[in-house]
Amino acid sequence: MSLLEIRDLRVTYGAGAAAVPAVRGVRLSLAPGRALGIAGESGCGKSTLALALLRLLPPSARLSGEILLDGEDVLTMRWGRLRAVRWAGASIVFQGAMHSLNAVRTAGDQIAEPIELHHGATPGAARKRAGELLAQVGLPAGRAASYPHELSGGQRQRVMIAMALACSPRLIVADEPTTALDVMIQAQILRLIGGLVAEQDIGLLMISHDLSVLADVCDRLAVMYAGRVVEEGPARAVYSAALHPYGQALSAAFPRIGDPASRGAPRGLPGDPPDPSALPDGCTFHPRCAVALEGCARDEPELTGNGAHRAACVRVGPSAEGSP
Repeated sequence: MSLLEIRDLRVTYGAGAAAVPAVRGVRLSLAPGRALGIAGESGCGKSTLALALLRLLPPSARLSGEILLDGEDVLTMRWGRLRAVRWAGASIVFQGAMHSLNAVRTAGDQIAEPIELHHGATPGAARKRAGELLAQVGLPAGRAASYPHELSGGQRQRVMIAMALACSPRLIVADEPTTALDVMIQAQILRLIGGLVAEQDIGLLMISHDLSVLADVCDRLAVMYAGRVVEEGPARAVYSAALHPYGQALSAAFPRIGDPASRGAPRGLPGDPPDPSALPDGCTFHPRCAVALEGCARDEPELTGNGAHRAACVRVGPSAEGSP
């Protein structure tokens, strides 16, 4: 049984003629002890998807479909049940720890708070557990007395991960957890996250624009564009042999160690993702696609492919019209 199953999830902002689609018909699943990566440029719907998992979107958002967490639909939960599921069932590591942590409370107090609220622990027991969690993420227990401004960027990110683990959730959602960190600290945080998934048999949904980061941590990878999943498959296969032209462009945008050609001239992708309020007809990627066909401006393809690696492109699958 899947830990997380997303079925035809759709998220729009606003209503009526002014409704803007941010997530369009996403279907994904995640098993315990596995990691699923979500990649794409800014504006492709990644963070909206992450926030939708625990209904953290603003009131202007309209959601449909199903988000099954251990078989229970998050979208139909009553408020009391949803409040219990947050932290204890699933938790989020937000992008930018300095903006997520309370500047006037110590790290230990912020980690202990959900333990007191959700597990009914005494303040002393909660603070002891906070020290244990800090040690688990590679920080001295004494750092519990530190305020966020007294910690480095990597240390603050570790505090955020400790907070996410505070109530022993089954699922962790990590939204760009290594943004703005230097490469050495990024590598440490990624090893830490990957180790926690394996050791504690939790599920991880990790969001990033960097396919190489996701390929190092995740088992599977989904690429989003204009609110849809346009490619999904084994992380290494998507990174090294993407089927969709957009996945290929994302992979080629980062220089690779040991490859002089990519290091000297990494390829980019001209233009920007389309405005969600004015999506083009047909395949939403076709205005930027170097290998678009005539029919791409008319029909929006569904995910197809052989086996576990699929892409939403007319060049993929049994009826493919050519190869990129």
